[in-house]
Amino acid sequence: MPEPAIVSETSAAGAANKSPAHSIGSMADVVAAGILLSRITGLVRESIFAHYFGNSDAADAFKAAFRIPNILQNLFGEGVLSASFIPVYAKTLGEGDEHTANRLAWTVAAILSLTVSILVLLGVLATPYLIDAIAPGFHGAKRELTIRLVQILFPGAGLLVMSAWCLGVLNSHHRFFASYTAPVAWNLAIIGALIFWGAYRGQDRLAIIVAWGAVVGAVLQVAVQLPQTLALVGGARLGLARVRNLLKAVFKNFVPVVTGRGVVQVSSYVDNLLASLLPTGAVAAFNYAQILYMLPVSLFGMAVAAAELPGMSRATGASSEIAAMLRGRLNAGLRQISFLVVPSAAAFLFLGDVIAGVVFQSGHFTHADAVYVWAVLAGSSVGLLAVTMGRLYSSAFYALWDTRTPLKFAIIRVALTIALGYFCAIPLPAMIGIAQRWGVAGLTASAGVAGWIEFAMLRASLNRRIGETGIDRTFVMRLWGMAIAASVAAYAIKVLLAAHGPRLSGVAVLPVYGAIYFGLAYWMDMPELRRFTSRLMARSKAGSQT
Repeated sequence: MPEPAIVSETSAAGAANKSPAHSIGSMADVVAAGILLSRITGLVRESIFAHYFGNSDAADAFKAAFRIPNILQNLFGEGVLSASFIPVYAKTLGEGDEHTANRLAWTVAAILSLTVSILVLLGVLATPYLIDAIAPGFHGAKRELTIRLVQILFPGAGLLVMSAWCLGVLNSHHRFFASYTAPVAWNLAIIGALIFWGAYRGQDRLAIIVAWGAVVGAVLQVAVQLPQTLALVGGARLGLARVRNLLKAVFKNFVPVVTGRGVVQVSSYVDNLLASLLPTGAVAAFNYAQILYMLPVSLFGMAVAAAELPGMSRATGASSEIAAMLRGRLNAGLRQISFLVVPSAAAFLFLGDVIAGVVFQSGHFTHADAVYVWAVLAGSSVGLLAVTMGRLYSSAFYALWDTRTPLKFAIIRVALTIALGYFCAIPLPAMIGIAQRWGVAGLTASAGVAGWIEFAMLRASLNRRIGETGIDRTFVMRLWGMAIAASVAAYAIKVLLAAHGPRLSGVAVLPVYGAIYFGLAYWMDMPELRRFTSRLMARSKAGSQT
């Protein structure tokens, strides 16, 4: 795999001498702020969806239908373009050749739009066959509704791929906020459809209306980013001959990443397939839990990884200097991630019913549904830290133009996830004498075990390449001790307030949990807390002055 060109013996040393924590913190905060806004509106969207659909057949159909066309966004969207397009585009910008960089951006956009248009058409035509492959447990009216929803959602998924192209351009210019807040528009369109028609339509009809709302939202998500993107890349200029070598580099990275994402999608669809074989509600509960699980992954894993990728991709200098810079950024980023992800995992494990109740419990979504989602969240907590830290390691490989190593380890992880997931979801519940419906928790727990194996392989491989990276186990154990202490106190309050409803319980329990965790961090004088609070204060001060 080709390495980034070495053009300066001192520039990387200068980068390495800057505070990695400060660099990571400032950019990651912008990304996290954008992601937080989109995730908050996403939680509101899912809360309203749960109110009208609960864990019904229509909810199962919509959640399964949403995942099928979403394969386009996952195969060609943000993650793939971040790994293949951003390193080459950002490198060209860093060398001062903006004209060539813009031609590259437009050429990638043209190829991407043509490819996605063809795939959308094929997806709409092949929907009945896709349903049989992805959700074989769906029959009759439930299957027919899923087919209709998939055919509506496919064009919207294609538009979201073009939204990811905008994100790639904006991120390469260090314009993070607009690209990561754009999904707010998508969420608001769906929320509007739910609120306007929710009380007047049956669940099946409402599901179709919400699917059309998602398509409108996809149009809005592109429209939000497009003006700023066009201002950066100028007028449309296609220059295949001029950017042929750069385009080759993009697609040389693109193929392994698409393959890797495809392998991951196989795992995701196998999870949904297995969930569709479980009793009604398993597919919906799995997807509700995924919404909550992705919040810390996005805020504390993706935010750091996305903010660091353009900077790491621009690194120049001797190989030893680039390695030193990567080690500094990685170690600082890992500490930042773990400081916030460990308490998130503990909250999922011990307080998952409170979290699910606060967000979803209303209307058709009952306390029993919240407990069901809690079981899935508890399984998710197993691999939460490994998955978030693994994002940062993958970004380091992508910055070195190495997309094959993460692919190799992703294939191993997915193979383990599928094998363990089947065992934990299907035969294991009967073997240990529990209801079959609880097998859905085994899907997320088995994925967590596989996630730790993938993380260990990523770290070992990168360490052989750039030197020792990672965080002290004592530091992680200290974080878990703080999180467990906070969980015990919060759980006691949960028991005392159990009869007062999910909203009141959540308002009391979750702030106490956070206050105790951060209070212990303050008592221990942890530098991660000081950096976290100083950045919050700096942003608050900056906001008050604008």
